[in-house]
Amino acid sequence: MKQLWLGLIVILVLFLSACSNENSPPDVDALVYENAKPLSDFTLNDQRGELVTKQQFVGQWNLVFLGYTSCPDICPLTLAKLNAVYKNLQADYPLQIWFLSVDPKRDTPAKRKQYIDYFNPDFLAVSGEHKHLFPVVRELGLIYAISDSSESEYAVDHSASVAMVDQNGAVRAIFKPEFKQGSVPLINATILAEEFKKIADYYKN
Repeated sequence: MKQLWLGLIVILVLFLSACSNENSPPDVDALVYENAKPLSDFTLNDQRGELVTKQQFVGQWNLVFLGYTSCPDICPLTLAKLNAVYKNLQADYPLQIWFLSVDPKRDTPAKRKQYIDYFNPDFLAVSGEHKHLFPVVRELGLIYAISDSSESEYAVDHSASVAMVDQNGAVRAIFKPEFKQGSVPLINATILAEEFKKIADYYKN
């Protein structure tokens, strides 16, 4: 009888442990918001010159990366990685990749289209005036800084992180880049895809 009770207790403990693990938030390195941060309405333009609003986030998962077409390293390398992530996930998750240009002065719609088509023509390459752009970037939990230089060639400082926006148009997580000595900060495509799945599965509607 004693052995029967012990057996029942072990089964109960294992059952409760499984339930607890199932309901626990995903164990990931990404910064995850338990309560997703809703985005305010905004008005920007894509690479075809068409209007883009908050509504474009709704109905699928979204990964958003800041950059500019003249960026020498972080931007092209990150977009290549995001293309790999996209190909890894798109069969199982509705997903849109956003390249948010923070250099509207040089990055015209035509230039953004030529640039993004090199990586994946299905991606969005969005920009707009700084007065419209900066509030969106801030709410995404990202940052950029651009000088007032009159020079034609200049650099733009921007986050190397990738924001994850959920199907309701709210920021759910931020994937941070890896920092390795002698290298530019870049996301790890394999880890991002794995953590994306955990987060999306846990917080799915």
